[in-house]
Amino acid sequence: METIPRWTLDPVPGVAEYEVPLPEGLSGTPSALAAAHTRVLAALSGEHEVSAGLEDGALHVALMDRTLRLRYRTDVLDARAAARIAGYHLAALARPERQSLLSEEELRYQLEELAGPERELPDRRVHELFEQRVTLHPDAVAAVQDERQWTYRELNSRANRIGRALLARGLRREGVVAVVMERNLDWLAAVLGVLKAGGVYLPVEPHFPADRIATTLTRAGCELVLTEHGSAGHVDRAARTLFVDAAYAEDHADDDLGVPVPAGQLAYIYFTSGSTGEPKGAMCEHAGFLNHVLAKIGDLGIGAGRTVAQTAPQCFDISLWQLVSALLVGGRTLLVGQETILDVPQFVDTIVRGRVNVLQIVPSYLEAVLAELEQRPRELPDLRCVSVTGEAVKKELVQRWFDAMPGVRLVNAYGLTETSDDTNHEVMDRVPDEERVPLGPPVANVRVYVVDEDLTPVPLGAPGEIVFSGVCVGRGYVNDPERTKAAFTDDPYRPGERLYRSGDHGRWLPDGKLEFLGRRDSQIKIRGFRVEIGEIENALLRVPGVRDGAVVVVRGAQLVAFCTGAEPVGADEVRNKLAASLPSYMVPAVVHWRELLPLTANGKTDRKTLTSLAEELEADGSGAPDTPAERRMAAAWAEVLGISADRIGRLDHFFDRGGTSLSAVKLAIALDRAITLKDVTSQPVLADLAGLLDQRQ
Repeated sequence: METIPRWTLDPVPGVAEYEVPLPEGLSGTPSALAAAHTRVLAALSGEHEVSAGLEDGALHVALMDRTLRLRYRTDVLDARAAARIAGYHLAALARPERQSLLSEEELRYQLEELAGPERELPDRRVHELFEQRVTLHPDAVAAVQDERQWTYRELNSRANRIGRALLARGLRREGVVAVVMERNLDWLAAVLGVLKAGGVYLPVEPHFPADRIATTLTRAGCELVLTEHGSAGHVDRAARTLFVDAAYAEDHADDDLGVPVPAGQLAYIYFTSGSTGEPKGAMCEHAGFLNHVLAKIGDLGIGAGRTVAQTAPQCFDISLWQLVSALLVGGRTLLVGQETILDVPQFVDTIVRGRVNVLQIVPSYLEAVLAELEQRPRELPDLRCVSVTGEAVKKELVQRWFDAMPGVRLVNAYGLTETSDDTNHEVMDRVPDEERVPLGPPVANVRVYVVDEDLTPVPLGAPGEIVFSGVCVGRGYVNDPERTKAAFTDDPYRPGERLYRSGDHGRWLPDGKLEFLGRRDSQIKIRGFRVEIGEIENALLRVPGVRDGAVVVVRGAQLVAFCTGAEPVGADEVRNKLAASLPSYMVPAVVHWRELLPLTANGKTDRKTLTSLAEELEADGSGAPDTPAERRMAAAWAEVLGISADRIGRLDHFFDRGGTSLSAVKLAIALDRAITLKDVTSQPVLADLAGLLDQRQ
């Protein structure tokens, strides 16, 4: 991170000067100026301590005849930024003890002008806007799953019957209903039914371990479990359970329930991973839910007749807007099954056949989609917008997208579960000019501040923690006051409003967009220096031939890089290229080349697996594959895992070697479907899988 953050929209090479007279009473001694300058540099760089003189490569500060003179590079700062930095020096000279260097004008700009536009929300909830659409076009198709489809009328009828069945069982206002179902049409009806009845939707995936499900239900204070046959196997039998087919079969009216639901009522709870290992249940209200869905509708171009793909797992918060947004404007939802998602060619074909207009996936999965399109080019004639979210998107991936699909907008969406999902949208129709892909400006009714540890806004362009205020901020974590207190507080600048501390670090850009710099807890120290992994990864992507990359830390001290690309680039060449732009302590000691980076179940880069791989020694003496079937299996593993075949042993475990469900599907394809995903899951050892191969051939 540079000491003087760049702040100009017109970076012209050259040097300029800015002068301002010292006000009466201000000390103009060299020592006072040096102390003030050190404090300004600390504020601009985000460091508590800096050691720099009055001359930096981008900025020189001097006092001459009681005039403060700044000489600055015009490719780094514009005239307004120079004036602002001069003001910081004057503030530091006038009141060395003052916490903030910002002027009243800049503080107002950060708190007001950088917020999302104010928009009045309709006095309706998400399910009520859906009900309005049912009245307008009851026989239009609302949702599609494989060969099944429901009209708006049928979906509404089923949701109403489910809602009344829940009320008949005593569901109270804000009573928590766990929906333990696969992603199907009945799941959609169940979600709407819970909301219509005034309940709180709690998604639970049926395949989760029984202990985790039990812990989730207990922590959430769950009143009822709504499920289906085949999905209730891991649910405690003591739980009050309602099966959807039973709800349909009961003699309930199917007109709208009309249960009053205020804007501030709780809408849903999503459990997220906690740094302590204990999941946290983030609670969000109807107003924040609606605000987010309307932002998606507006920025992604969702409208009447448009189809939105529902691809995310139930417990991933993006699944909710994917499920319902089209239904508020007369569009349709296409539910894409998990087996289809795990088969990338089939997924692309499904998007084409389903005439999908709007799609959201994580960047790692977009990488897989692009690889498929590069291998088997074909048109996506109906696709209008792709949104990426869940992890930082790299500029190189954006470039590849627009090379392949120049007419399809790409939206970088950023937000957190605690803030009703996405809060920022960077809508792109070309590759951005910035080195990193921006997070974009806040959406309507969302306020974002970049602050220090005391919640004081940092200077424009300086790094700080990203915090949120406004309708998006949820209530906290369910039945977890300690962790709620640590992350949620009152907005010091807007009394009566909540503020959420994200733990993410970012900075403002000159065009009013937010840039992501990394997680607070991803910052590490190497040889005493603070290092941001994201900075190394961005440099890695600038190495010619590197398509994607990730960096992990092993034994708390060694940086290890993993790279992918069309052809391997030598480790020494990668390190030499990195050394040209990074200090020596930030250059990874080891570079590994893989065909693909491993992904988590949500499609994100699996850093845990990469760390395990980095710590592995060479093949551990389990023995080389020695039968034709074992050698064929090892060659297929090498192809899908990006591991050299001579490093694969006959007793190696597919998932321990970095395999995922997605790569297991690719393995089945590589072996002409002689084995299945279930085979790899149940018998992941190479020798056992090779035995199956022998039996079937």
